[in-house]
Amino acid sequence: MKVHYLEIVTLDVESVCKAYALAQSINFSEPDEMLGGGRTSTLADGSIIGVRAPLRETETPVVRPYWLVGDIDDAVSTVKAQGAEIAVPPLDIPGKGKFAIYILGSIEHGFWQL
Repeated sequence: MKVHYLEIVTLDVESVCKAYALAQSINFSEPDEMLGGGRTSTLADGSIIGVRAPLRETETPVVRPYWLVGDIDDAVSTVKAQGAEIAVPPLDIPGKGKFAIYILGSIEHGFWQL
């Protein structure tokens, strides 16, 4: 089990990026529009952390792991059968892969397929 993308949605992107950069000795990119304006950093193990502002008024701050999967459609079907709410069905991000978001146990999770 591997987290491919750790998404942090915050009202203060600059402060969060600066704190991680200083504490973890990492650098963040400029905003990536393909990732909702997220500023990203690729970590030593190849996983990615992204920090962005909410995309809509109703989106609240959250830390959301996107688990790397081989077959996103199968993974989504499996969690749906376990009672998960599918918040965002599988969607392509050109050049980055496919992602989905689900809510289970009141926690937001994601899947990512390369």
